[in-house]
Amino acid sequence: MTTQPPLILHVIHHLAMGGMENGLVNLVNNMDPARFRHAIACVEDYTDFRERVQRADVEVIALRRSETGVWRLRKNIYDLCRGLRPAIVHSRGLSGLDALLPARLAGVEHRVHGEHGWDVHDLHGEAFRPTFLRRMHSPLISRYVTVSDHLARYLIDRVRVHPSRIVHICNGVDTGRFLPAADVSRDLLPERFRSPDALIVGTVGRLQAVKDHATLIRAVAKLSRDVPDLASRVRLAIVGDGPLQDDIVRLVREEGFEDRSWLPGAAEDVPGILRSFDLFVMPSLMEGISNTILEAMASGLPVVATAVGGNPELVEDHSTGELFVPGDIDALARMIGDYARDERKRRDHGAAARRRAVEHFSLDVMVGAYQALYEEILTP
Repeated sequence: MTTQPPLILHVIHHLAMGGMENGLVNLVNNMDPARFRHAIACVEDYTDFRERVQRADVEVIALRRSETGVWRLRKNIYDLCRGLRPAIVHSRGLSGLDALLPARLAGVEHRVHGEHGWDVHDLHGEAFRPTFLRRMHSPLISRYVTVSDHLARYLIDRVRVHPSRIVHICNGVDTGRFLPAADVSRDLLPERFRSPDALIVGTVGRLQAVKDHATLIRAVAKLSRDVPDLASRVRLAIVGDGPLQDDIVRLVREEGFEDRSWLPGAAEDVPGILRSFDLFVMPSLMEGISNTILEAMASGLPVVATAVGGNPELVEDHSTGELFVPGDIDALARMIGDYARDERKRRDHGAAARRRAVEHFSLDVMVGAYQALYEEILTP
């Protein structure tokens, strides 16, 4: 009788568009199916993002905690573990903690927990309750995975996890899908963005408070007001959807930048759109490890980002891009202006960003690290 590969049961809050979720889908799609099988349990639900899972043998289960309650959720996870018999349960994020005790009671010996960052209500991981919950669940966790050194330090200093229990595995990017354009084409952009001298400043991501798109909008508008010779060249693209879409559209209008902005909502061809940009900006108030920064780097773009969370681990200041303090409109306007005037700087920093993505943050590196971790855990 043929023995099936060990099963990894991944537990996440919601399988929808997002950096953590994208990383999970990349992991499942690219890990050797002869080594591990996978299933995904969603504490809440999943969207059509589920269709990005390419392996037909991966079951995706919606547990809908908000409808059933936390105790029913725990019972369902216990039953799921008893039925599927995973070799490892790999939970992620705060809500994933609810899977750990049911998994232990169901006989799952190995439990991995991933930390990927905090939400807008606890930007620096300082809130008491989330930290207390993490401490309470720590004895149930075999190994921790953090996507950044910044998060590893949080576990050590605040949650009191011994460093030997923590593995740092950065997100990976598909450098074959996200790559520089052989010939620059702006066919995916609106007509007003296609003039030869246009300088496209862009960002991609969810339109939510933690991403602080307002600072980017105000910085680009300020630059156009203060430097008239750039006003006719600079264009702003904000790609993505989310709860603040109406507020962002309103702010663009208030800043008088509506005719030089493009807000298409969510987009399918993100690689093609990135190849149309000249400069990528990530103005977030906090980040774990940003997939979109990695995608921009792999696309050969210089990246201007806030010096928060894992961003400084990705962007080498004055080499692959530049870093600024969150909310500093003046600094961001100045940096964008410098890149707008200096084509060689854009080219050199973009090329360096591409090299860094290929050498340190490829999908193969990430998948290999997770596979090695799973194999180490299961080795008697």
